[in-house]
Amino acid sequence: MVTLNRIYTKTGDDGTTALGTGERRPKYDLRIEAYGTVDETNAVIGVVRLHTHDMPEFDAMLGRIQNDLFDLGADLAVPEREGKAERLRVVASQVERLERDIDALNDKLAPLTSFVLPGGTPAAAYLHVARTICRRAERVMVELAARPGEPVGAAGIQYMNRLSDFLFVASRAANHNGAGDVLWVPGQNR
Repeated sequence: MVTLNRIYTKTGDDGTTALGTGERRPKYDLRIEAYGTVDETNAVIGVVRLHTHDMPEFDAMLGRIQNDLFDLGADLAVPEREGKAERLRVVASQVERLERDIDALNDKLAPLTSFVLPGGTPAAAYLHVARTICRRAERVMVELAARPGEPVGAAGIQYMNRLSDFLFVASRAANHNGAGDVLWVPGQNR
């Protein structure tokens, strides 16, 4: 368990921050960007949850996701190194649970006839914001993984890929199971 007695340490005043390994990196480092963007996704999901009190099963899904995103942040903050003891990692069972949640929500939705514009209920609109941030986090993680010496777990990348799908399906669920979706009308304003 983590204990935080002091919030400010002043160690970042020089423009660096520490990974979970103790290694210091510039605050603009791509690994820092990756777990920072995962954290941003988590924060928006927290805003979504302000609007899901009347949907306890749905809210519980979002709560599990928030915990998973902290797991992913911890995973990214401690790069996997050969010969080092394993730390907390996102695992395939977390991806599989997310897939089951997507299927459970999607089973209640009518097929789409057009692309969906962000909007509808407040929860749905914020879920779209979370989805776009999630996609950015995934892109940063993939870019990081492509760099030599910067390992990123495959399950973590899969999780973010699946999470963006979940957030899309969840936005439709939050829009009264798709009845409140705002559909794109191509060329409407010509």
